Amino acid sequence: MNKSSAAYREKNPGEGTLSPGLPACGAEFGSFCRTPGKPHPSRRRVESKYNYKLLKNNKRNSGTNYAGKALRLTGDAWRIDRMAGFFLLPEGASMGIFGAMTTAVSGLSAQSYALENISGNIANSRTTGFKRVDTTFSTLVPDLPSRRAVAGSVSAFSRGTPTVLGDFLPSQIPTHIAISGEGFFAVKERTAFVDGSPVFAGSNVYTRRGDFELSNNGYLVNGAGYYLEGYPVDPNTGSATGSALQILRVPSDNLPARATTQVSYRGNLPQYPSTKNADITVPGSELLSGAAYTGATIAASDETGFIDRTISGQSLTVYNSIGTPIDVQMRWGKTSNAAGAETWSLYYMSDRNAAGAAPKWTRMTNAVTFDVNGHMTAPASGILTQTFTVSGATSGPIDINYGITGLTQFSDKNGTLSVNTLNQDGYPSGKLSDVEIGEGGRLMGTYSNGQTVALAQIPIAQFPADSLMKRKDGGVFEETLESGQPIFVDAGRDLVGGTLEGSNADIADEFSKMIVTQQAYSANTRIITTAQQMLTDVMNIIR
Repeated sequence: MNKSSAAYREKNPGEGTLSPGLPACGAEFGSFCRTPGKPHPSRRRVESKYNYKLLKNNKRNSGTNYAGKALRLTGDAWRIDRMAGFFLLPEGASMGIFGAMTTAVSGLSAQSYALENISGNIANSRTTGFKRVDTTFSTLVPDLPSRRAVAGSVSAFSRGTPTVLGDFLPSQIPTHIAISGEGFFAVKERTAFVDGSPVFAGSNVYTRRGDFELSNNGYLVNGAGYYLEGYPVDPNTGSATGSALQILRVPSDNLPARATTQVSYRGNLPQYPSTKNADITVPGSELLSGAAYTGATIAASDETGFIDRTISGQSLTVYNSIGTPIDVQMRWGKTSNAAGAETWSLYYMSDRNAAGAAPKWTRMTNAVTFDVNGHMTAPASGILTQTFTVSGATSGPIDINYGITGLTQFSDKNGTLSVNTLNQDGYPSGKLSDVEIGEGGRLMGTYSNGQTVALAQIPIAQFPADSLMKRKDGGVFEETLESGQPIFVDAGRDLVGGTLEGSNADIADEFSKMIVTQQAYSANTRIITTAQQMLTDVMNIIR
């Protein structure tokens, strides 16, 4: 039978004709074998011009190969010509073997990306404030008719976990901070040092790494080298001032002295004071009486008699405007036991070195009166104003605040003053000794004079879509168009001082992911070797 006849071609499809849809091979190799079944030396080749005609005829039949339009095959593409009838598919289909290989390669790439993230998570499992990166997968499906649909290849994407909390770890360093809820610390990167002072980047970045410590020039810097930002605070009110973030710097200056302006004095005076002179059988013996003891001042020579007729009012140190401490010793003397108007006077030692007729004790300006129920009736405001002058040092005027119900006169078996509160608001100058994070995100300074003063307010930056922020070195994030702009809120109870947030990467969980990833990767390599073997089987058919 003539091999060029239509009857022969119908009986022997694929021999002496070109495979459907091989224009790319024609362009690549220039000719095609029309007699692939014969030994190589006797194979006749047809020039590209003739092949081009065959290809055009093939297009009229809407034939394509499995790889779709313009698939580039190897130099042995002519061998597949033997199987032309087998590979004939409608236009728009894809060559399954090559599609399988392409899909498997995408699987290898996706699983490699997942393994890279797993590796990074495990490597940073001990990094303070680290937020693991999870991997998500997305299907890539070609646009094919529903009856020719394929499962598709895969692409891998990262998914951040910036608000998934890590474990809270106690720290002995008071400036270490952890955020117990959502949000970030606002920080800036140092770009240079000029004349010993740091120069900062123009834009903020954000982190949950809270291992901040004081640098030698007073800045709060975390372990990755980023500088904490916040708001300055009014030292008198403790409230933040302004709305513009600033790089926080703890001042090294001494805390100025503060003069005492108020004394809080609360307690109970006994109805019957147990003075040395008091005798229950002698009416009025408990009272402070006699011209020598009831005047505005008590002479040094009369001090013994004065002490015998009064009870201790305890002592208190107050301060003047330059921080000079003034020790004030006080004594109470009951001057009247009239029913409903029992009266007491408070004295203080005005000159500890006085002698003879010189005044040693001075009576305060106003007496204190109690009703029959033991409640104070005068002064009505509960406040007594006094200027203290002790041995030449003066402090005042000072409001001695008893409170409306803070000072009472009830029976006391000991006959002495029972003090509940005795303090004042002044202090000498002091040097900074420690810094810590207090309630509400306040940066607090403790000074050598015992005072704790608010230095700054640390806000929390929150984002509408924090998982879409851009990661950078050192555990910081940048805002993006997708994440939205930060909203700064008061920390409230969300800031925990003396605590660090650890990494949220769990090693056991990451190992589980790694095993699954390894299995998926191995399965994809198996697909490639299987597809290669199938292609080899096709090649072997015509050998």
